[in-house]
Parts: sequence; structure tokens; C-alpha cells
Amino acid sequence: MSEVKSPVATGGCQCGAVRYALYVAPENSHVCHCRMCQRATGGVFAALAGAPKSEFAWTAGEPGVFKSSNLASRHYCRDCGTPLSFTYDLPKARFYVTIGSLDDPNAAPIIIQYGVESKLDWVKFCEDVPSEVTGNDPQAAEFLATMQSNQE
Repeated sequence: MSEVKSPVATGGCQCGAVRYALYVAPENSHVCHCRMCQRATGGVFAALAGAPKSEFAWTAGEPGVFKSSNLASRHYCRDCGTPLSFTYDLPKARFYVTIGSLDDPNAAPIIIQYGVESKLDWVKFCEDVPSEVTGNDPQAAEFLATMQSNQE
């Protein structure tokens, strides 16, 4: 007998064509100020909350996919353009959804800021939240050194 999961959090795009569910509470909620995330969202940072890939499902519609690098993919609504997710293309990587696409974004308060080396000088945002420079961790730096961006 298969187990039926109940969503803990849900979300989707602004036109409603694409919907998703998280079967655990959003984890590692953060913002990323890196240039790739700025360009991918068209904003000054990306706000993301994750779950293990096994605890995420698309529940309606079929999102578009853009491989923003040789290491990662981003999903979006093909109809309205809403950025919906980011994930590294690794089996154990978390699947991150954009916090703004959650039905209840208050359920995902950020706990850290990544990519602060690219944070715009005029952005004054959650100054009391811990921050991290991309690649400061040796293991992360080694992984990211292999990245080839597909953004122009």
C-alpha cells in the first residue's frame, strides 16, 4: 500500500497554470545576491526555500526549464513567466522554490544571505541576517569552480 502524502506548503505561478507542493516545511530559506540569481529573477536577489527533491512535486501544469549553468536548472511558468525554482542537478541536492511563489511566504523566513559579494550597494535588507560570500567554503569553491554559466 502506498503512502499518500499531504502537502505542508503549496505554491505556484501568478496565472495559476503551474502549481507545486512541498511535503515538508520549507527549509534553508535564504536570499542569494549572486549575479546569476539577480538575472534569473529580474530582481536584486532571489529568495528561495528548499526541500529534499523527494519531498517536492509539481501538482498542476508543466513548467519550462532553463539550465542556467552546467550545474543547475531553473523552472518558470511558460505562460506568465513567474520564476518558480532553482536546483543543482545532483541527486541529493535540495529543490528550492521562490519564496514569493509560495501561497504563504511568511512560512519561509530567511535564515541566511548568500552571494553577498554581489549584493548591490544600495540594498539595505535584513542586515541582522547572517551572510556568506560565495565560495568561502573550500568544498563549495571546488564545486562552483566547475560551473559554466549559460546566461548571457
